[in-house]
Amino acid sequence: MTATTESARDAAHAGRTATRLGAALTAVVVVAIGLTAFNLRPAVTSVGPLLAEVRAGLGMSGAVAGLLTAFPALCFVVFGTFAPRLVRRLGPALVLCLAAATVAVGLALRPYVGGGTGGFIALSAVALGAIGVANVVMPVAVKKYFPHRVGTMTGFYSMGLTLGASLAAAVTVPLTGALGGHWQAGLAVWAIPALLAALAWTPLLRRDRPRREAQDATERAAGQPHGPAVRRSRTAWALAVFFGLQSSGAYMVMGWLPQIFRDAGFSAETAGLLLAATPAIGIPLSFLLPTVAGRMRSQGGLVVALSAIGVVAYAGIGLAPAAAPWLWVLLLGVSQSTFPLALTMIGLRARTPSGVVKLSTFAQGIGYLLSVGAPILVGVLYERTHGWLLPTAFMAALLVPQAVTGYLAGRQRFVEDELAS
Repeated sequence: MTATTESARDAAHAGRTATRLGAALTAVVVVAIGLTAFNLRPAVTSVGPLLAEVRAGLGMSGAVAGLLTAFPALCFVVFGTFAPRLVRRLGPALVLCLAAATVAVGLALRPYVGGGTGGFIALSAVALGAIGVANVVMPVAVKKYFPHRVGTMTGFYSMGLTLGASLAAAVTVPLTGALGGHWQAGLAVWAIPALLAALAWTPLLRRDRPRREAQDATERAAGQPHGPAVRRSRTAWALAVFFGLQSSGAYMVMGWLPQIFRDAGFSAETAGLLLAATPAIGIPLSFLLPTVAGRMRSQGGLVVALSAIGVVAYAGIGLAPAAAPWLWVLLLGVSQSTFPLALTMIGLRARTPSGVVKLSTFAQGIGYLLSVGAPILVGVLYERTHGWLLPTAFMAALLVPQAVTGYLAGRQRFVEDELAS
């Protein structure tokens, strides 16, 4: 029996698994995926609005504060590599349950742990590492439970992720005020939704136990791609580079957009709202675009169009940030909807859940690694030129290779077929 036939059989089995969930458990999975997605970014976006208070409270140097812009991507790279083994041993439901619980512990403890900056960074690494694992496993859960609705469910969890990022950026400061003005409480409160996400997975834990021996035998018979083998796929590389470039844009914006607008004369509060508006604008698109993309033979045209919109946004921000700030943010939010497209393509470019976890690990691992340097380089350019024209030109220039690699990754290809040939 050929690898393609076995892959089709695996896909059919995944479809039967989803069907046997029943309406009640399907609703549980939908809620669990939504809650987990919501908790994949507040650990990052809640810190920025309180960074001055965090630095003062911990005695954090400016250099360390600058490195915090790259720290999430580093954690995602390092810890995301453990995801395939964890999924194979434990199943996606238990892995996501444990990841959400670990995020809750890390976020609850990091503002209060002793050791100053070192303790804060160590507990941040715990939370971000768990998020790194969940980043990889979420497309696998979508493929496993909703194999015929990859686009729709990817859109749903992308929307949840974007909502969490936006809400944390917008309400962390008001929440801190409501909790007595202590920055520690303003950061620790985000452990509560993470705990709820962990609890949401518990009804699935007993039924989702993987039969490891049978799974190993099936994957060997099916010729499923091993982690290193994925590197031989051109589509996997195109997707990895595309993922890295769009991640670079996201981290540059999260790290530096408020400073751009503050330098243009806006208050800290307004700059924070402009930052929060960027992912908020993408919330409906995060659901809509993957749904549409999942029905298309190629997603490359969407990537090119969104990248072109981003060039216009960066041009406006660099040349005249105060002229039409909300317009620039609107365009930027639309253009950064390439993130849910990247997640959708991870689910579409492999035939089976086991193929998706390997592709997801590879694409996100390489991608987040590539994204580490971009926000740091923006800071260097800003420091050297004392302005934002050159840094925003650099940010716009990265959209050209993003469009090219996204177009290539969007073609209707399967990594298993490329490896077999």
